[in-house]
Amino acid sequence: MITLRPSQERGYADHGWLKSFHSFSFAGYYHPAHMGWGNLRVINEDRVAPGKGFGTHGHRDMEIVSYVLQGALAHKDSMGNVKSIPPGDVQRMSAGTGVQHSEFNFAPNETTHFLQIWIEPDAKGVEPSYEQTTFADVAKQGRLCLVASPDGAQGSVRLNADARLYAGLFDVGQTATLDLAAGRKSYVHLVRGALTVNGLALRTGDAALLDGETQVVLNDAQDAEVLVFDLSA
Repeated sequence: MITLRPSQERGYADHGWLKSFHSFSFAGYYHPAHMGWGNLRVINEDRVAPGKGFGTHGHRDMEIVSYVLQGALAHKDSMGNVKSIPPGDVQRMSAGTGVQHSEFNFAPNETTHFLQIWIEPDAKGVEPSYEQTTFADVAKQGRLCLVASPDGAQGSVRLNADARLYAGLFDVGQTATLDLAAGRKSYVHLVRGALTVNGLALRTGDAALLDGETQVVLNDAQDAEVLVFDLSA
């Protein structure tokens, strides 16, 4: 079974300095049919205005992944990490027993555009931790590059969750296939461009929810950037 999640049906919030699309119920957006998919709980597409950001706030018992598309995201947390996250980097923060952090766009003239992803952990109360890795475009061009996984395989950031996240860049004539084990779910989020997922056409911001499928097949791409999740049910 494959279901389309159209971009324009996502939740939307405009706070002036922050414009955010919510794939799943989050903050002031609630939809009982969109509470998550498998152990994937949040995908927020955020645009942060120049000189603005999220003040210090807390998280616990969640795996949080940031994927920057444009600009840079400044991160500071109670673990002592002070980092800048540019496009091409994947950041993972395991909130565990509790962490405080802030996220800011210090650029005077450029919007920071990024995806914030929350995945439910396998166990609560883990020690908070942080990891950040660069994945060059060449590693994602025409293929699905593993960027987050439970075991840190292939240089991916390590999740305390039964989930794998792949990132890919595809253009005309480029295809990819990802095998799914029995009982797994998949979520395909098209960051930009166009492509087809198991015969379903997606455009920028669209997503496909897969359940009971044995493969994710990507083709008919045009200037596409895509995230593919392999998730526990």
